Formats: sequence, C-alpha cells, structure tokens
Amino acid sequence: MKKAPLPRFQVQPLNSTFGQDIFVKYAKISGELPGPIASDVIATMKKNCYDSTFTYPLVIASGSGCVVKDVDGNSFLDFTSNIGACPLGYSHPDVIGVIAEMSRNGAHKIAGQDFYCKEHADLAEQFVSVLPDGFKAFFINSGAEAVENAIKIAYRKGFAEGQPVLPGVSCTGAFHGRTLGALSFTYSKPVQKAGFPELAVLRIKFCTSDGDQEIDAIEKALAGNKVAFVLTEIVQGEGGYNIASQRFVQNLRDATKKHGVPLILDEVQSGMGRTGKWWAFEHYGVLPDIMSAAKALQVGATAYKSEYDPDQHGVLSSTWGGGSRIDLAVGATVIEVIKRDRLLANVLVMGERLKKGLADLAAGKKGIIDVRGLGLMIGIEFDTKENRDAVLMQAFRRGLLLLPAGQKAMRVIPPLVITAEEVDEGLELMATAAAASL
Repeated sequence: MKKAPLPRFQVQPLNSTFGQDIFVKYAKISGELPGPIASDVIATMKKNCYDSTFTYPLVIASGSGCVVKDVDGNSFLDFTSNIGACPLGYSHPDVIGVIAEMSRNGAHKIAGQDFYCKEHADLAEQFVSVLPDGFKAFFINSGAEAVENAIKIAYRKGFAEGQPVLPGVSCTGAFHGRTLGALSFTYSKPVQKAGFPELAVLRIKFCTSDGDQEIDAIEKALAGNKVAFVLTEIVQGEGGYNIASQRFVQNLRDATKKHGVPLILDEVQSGMGRTGKWWAFEHYGVLPDIMSAAKALQVGATAYKSEYDPDQHGVLSSTWGGGSRIDLAVGATVIEVIKRDRLLANVLVMGERLKKGLADLAAGKKGIIDVRGLGLMIGIEFDTKENRDAVLMQAFRRGLLLLPAGQKAMRVIPPLVITAEEVDEGLELMATAAAASL
C-alpha cells in the first residue's frame, strides 16, 4: 500500500531575511513545549538529579537524519549534533547496522586496557589513518580524559619525576574539560572554576586577529618562564566559537619549537571533519606534538608523536578506555563513512551556505553583531546574553535546536550529512526566531 505523503506545516516568515513563505518539512511542533510526557520526565530529573547544564526542556526519544523527535512526538531540526557527538546524524544505516550486529555480542563491554579486542584495533587503525604521520593513539572515555592524558604525556616526556609541577600555558576563553587537571587550563566561565583547586598555569590571550597587540605573548611567556607545555584549541568551543588567527597559531608553533616545549592542540569538538578538514589545525599548516579528540569519535583519544610515547608499561591506563566495543565499532564506522561519502567536501559547501545565510540575517537584524566559523562549526555573537537566550528559546519553540557558547554567543553545529534543504529550513526558522526576539 502506498504511503500518504507527510503533511507540511507552513511557517510565516516574520520579516524573514529571505522574504518568502516556506513549507517546513523537518520541524513539526504540536502544542506547548514541553509536552506532558516531557514535563513528567523533567520533573523526575529535577527531583532526583543535579540540575546541570540543560539548555531547554527537550526530552529526546529518537532521531533520523538531522531530525530528533521528543517523547511527545515533536520533531526538531538539530543544529547541535549533540555537541558534535552525532556527526552522521541519527539512524544512519551504517551506524544502525553496526549497533545491530554488536548487540548480539554477549561481551560488548570489557576492561579495554586489560584485554584486547578487534574493535579496538580496527578503530586504532582507522584513527591513525587520519592523524599526522608518525602519531600513536591511546583511547579513553571522554574529551576531558583525553586532555588529562595529553597533559600527563607532556609532563612525563619533558620533566623528571620528583620535580615541582611546572606551569602549563593556556588561553583566555579556553575550555578543556571539567576534571581537575583539565579544569586548571579551562578559562571559559567563572562558574566552571570557582572553588576548585588547580595546577600551576600561565594564561595568555587567545588572539583572533593577526593585529592583536598580544599576538607575541607566547614568546615572552616561554622566554621568561620554564613551562611544561602549551595547550590551546584552534576554534574555541564552549568559550564562544572564537577562531584563532593564523599568526597566533603560527607563533605558538614557532615559539614552542624554539624553546623545546610540547604544543598540545585540543580537537575534542573541532576535530573529525567538523571544520571541513579532519583537524582544525590543518587550516593553519601546523602540526601539534600531542592532541586530544573525542565526541564524533565516540570515545576519547589522546594522540601523540611517537617520541612522546611513555615507553613504560602501565604509565597510562583507563579501565573502560577502549572497552565499549559498540562505541569503538561505531567510531571506526564514522571515519569510514566520512571518507567514503566525501563528507569533508559537504562540510565545506554546506558550511559556506549556512554561514552566508546567517551573515545575511545578521546584516539586517539589530542584536546580532558577528557570524564566524570554519566549516560546520559556526558561532553567532549577540550584543547581550539576554538577546542570545531569547533567540535560542524562540528557535526551540519553532523546532530548531541550537546551543549557547561563551558569554553571549550561539553555536551552530549540525551533522556533517546535512543537506541544502535542511540548511535553508534552519535559516528560515532562525530568521523567524530572531524576528520574534530582537
């Protein structure tokens, strides 16, 4: 029996930048948000759990492509990719196939640094294939742990045991995780750090312009201090989707080489094709000594030049790192699909389409002061936090998922498989949300 076509819900674009009526195909909202089932789930969470960083009252039930559905049946166009952890969107046939196959394995969870498994080896082989030549990898549970182990590797290589802990260098606006070591070098929001101890750290400005007066601060820091490492993102994630200037990154690389200091690049959010290249540092023509990855990889990973290998059994370990065979198998599949389907090219094309549409919207709308990004990692800067939050909630009510970043920025980070049709619908929903808020 032939299926009836899906109903299309018309959205009137209130002062839309694009100036014409559209039919919304992906975002379908019925009634008030949250719906009754979602409200019950949220009430249970608030009663029993710490109310952490939840952005809006969304209770995810399922997903397909670039759309997620909540427990009340509402559909949302997802421009968050679950903070980059769902690079192929939802219900991707290759991923579903792997999960179905692995679900029949009665030993899907093992102590991954104590016992070998083929999935671990397969992901390692795929992961190393997209790393710089001569790099090795160590798998752990999360991005924060990936940064922690990058820090440990840097300390281990450069300084003898028993010495006082030397400071590391990190940047203003940085976010490297919430475990205590990584948190020492995070400098995104005061609420993330207040009241916690930290390792010794020197802070330099994260420069987004080649003409910044502090562009050479790293040379002064390394010339005047003995330090353990320099740690930075290329595109700041939680810190506001700020993009490092070319000269700033080159200065970091030149100064660390000159002074014999390892350079750690944190690619937890920006890596795995998010910017149109496998790694954001490829846009800058530099190579790190050590790097971190996670999110799109499905597991955490610390990668490093072979010369930084601890070369002693047991220095690094993680009970479950590399231990979820399902996540390892999905991670390898993600890399295979990005290669096979040439998704890096799609990221560049769709990223430009999305960024241009957002820039056009910003040009005609008070309250939006900047649009910036690489590939499908795009930030929108608002004049105030209040305006940012208002647009965010209006977009949610219309069925578009976005996330805050920094003090008053919004991150736009859709799945790498997004189509032109989905980009355009997202832009229209964003335009109507901005029209209702600003």
